[in-house]
Amino acid sequence: MKSILVPTDFSENCDKAANLGIQMAKQYNAEIHFFHLIHTPVDWVKLDKLKEKRYPDTLRKIGSAKSALRELEKKAEKENLECRTFLEYQLSTTNILKHSGHFHHDFIITGSSGTKGTARELFGSNIEKIVRKSDVPVIVVKEDEVSLPFKNIVFVSDFMEDVSGAFVHVISIAKKCNAHIRLLRINTQTDTNSISAGLNPIKRFLEKFPDLKNYSMYVNNEPSVETGINTFLRQEPADLIAMSTHGSTGFLSLFSKSIAEGIANHSSLPVMTVKI
Repeated sequence: MKSILVPTDFSENCDKAANLGIQMAKQYNAEIHFFHLIHTPVDWVKLDKLKEKRYPDTLRKIGSAKSALRELEKKAEKENLECRTFLEYQLSTTNILKHSGHFHHDFIITGSSGTKGTARELFGSNIEKIVRKSDVPVIVVKEDEVSLPFKNIVFVSDFMEDVSGAFVHVISIAKKCNAHIRLLRINTQTDTNSISAGLNPIKRFLEKFPDLKNYSMYVNNEPSVETGINTFLRQEPADLIAMSTHGSTGFLSLFSKSIAEGIANHSSLPVMTVKI
């Protein structure tokens, strides 16, 4: 991992994401970028200094944003990290992904308040689009406090498709943190396998990772995937939920669009998605 992007609107959960980004950048010796989008009433980049004064409220917002970005930069510099900050004047999730592609980031870490809150001002109602369309892994930080090292990571899949590409990223983080990986499959009403039969796809999947030692396997019978994950998390501790996605074509068969977005929106734990 060489570079990490942290889009932020300076809300509480975005601040948590920024702190996590700094910790991960330190572990991987990676460069970190902080990126803020600000909505302006006109095309701001075309205004000269005199015309800017016609919009005093916008000027104050820009000044506040620059100050907040500088504070994040100082935090990163205290950890001896290479850091860059970016301020753009258009409210668009596309800009975030274009920025990430231009700088070839290896990871995106962002905060979200779920179905409400200031994070939706940054991303509109489209934080799920970042998750689905990003070509690199995304961690969405929620209400729970989050810090490295992670101790327990839950990787959720039906394990019927090859998700090894996504799992490689999970293993990378787990090794850096010396974390335990819990591989979880949910048997729903439309998936009536027994617990033992449900373990078979996980066992076959793990044959691709013979060196993996610090893991455990679980199969839960629940009426829905989201309910199954929530039930599991009440029984087993976790610091991070990891899932796979097909990107713009939709989540894996286990995760319909509504299920995946429900997990990302309603879980208080950080959620990591990886496109395969």
